[in-house]
Amino acid sequence: MKLANVTETFFVAPQVRPQDMRALADAGYRTVICNRPDGEEPGQPTAAAIREAADAAGMAFHHIPVWGGAFPPDAVEAFNRVRGEANGKVLAYCRTGTRSIMLDALANTDRSSADVRIERARQAGYDLSAMRERLGE
Repeated sequence: MKLANVTETFFVAPQVRPQDMRALADAGYRTVICNRPDGEEPGQPTAAAIREAADAAGMAFHHIPVWGGAFPPDAVEAFNRVRGEANGKVLAYCRTGTRSIMLDALANTDRSSADVRIERARQAGYDLSAMRERLGE
């Protein structure tokens, strides 16, 4: 598993597997957010399979799928709500982690400037600089 540290309590990753859930729980993760729609590519575990493994490991699981570069307001709002209600470390994942970090930047749960959000993403290995206008100030 390749986890990218965005803040002390928020991490993003490419696709995770059901068998990863126990190790994540043991590492202190309490919430997992899936930002992939089911069936996006062959061999991808379903959100239900990840949810079952997360539940068995004692973690909360949320499925907030986004695709095609679209970040509908209801998805951003749901992501913001989950992040705001989460206790402990949160892992959000998608195919590469990019959608997850973009949702976090759009949700802006800690009300940081666009520059801060873009820099956090850069330090985590993601370039959101082209999204500056969309992130606003």
